[in-house]
Amino acid sequence: MSADFTPKHVSMRTPLGRVKSLGSARSGTQDFFRQRITAIAMILLIIPGIVIIMKLVGSNQATASQTLGNPAVAIIMVLFIVASCWHMRIGMQVVLEDYIHDEKLKLALIIGNHFFCWSVGLASIYAIIKLSSGV
Repeated sequence: MSADFTPKHVSMRTPLGRVKSLGSARSGTQDFFRQRITAIAMILLIIPGIVIIMKLVGSNQATASQTLGNPAVAIIMVLFIVASCWHMRIGMQVVLEDYIHDEKLKLALIIGNHFFCWSVGLASIYAIIKLSSGV
């Protein structure tokens, strides 16, 4: 009678990791999918965005206010800003996580990345709202 001591299923994951279905990074592939979703949104919004921007090149503030006063145009521009800032934040965070090895510096740069992306996005949305309201 021979005893078989080899386990049926050998896993390198911890028991907690198996229960929570998390990978070693504890976050799965959320950033991967979010970056792909924002990329698809930007692809869909880039053509109308370029048309709107090309129409506004060389125009005065009154023309910009009139063009952005159209709710559809303002919504397209705001959606493009949100998608591109979100995409930028995720992309830069991945670069920082991969190439910065000092944990304190990495944390500071990731926090700075979040603040920068929020600042750019909010300032851009504020400009669109201000121009579209004619103020």
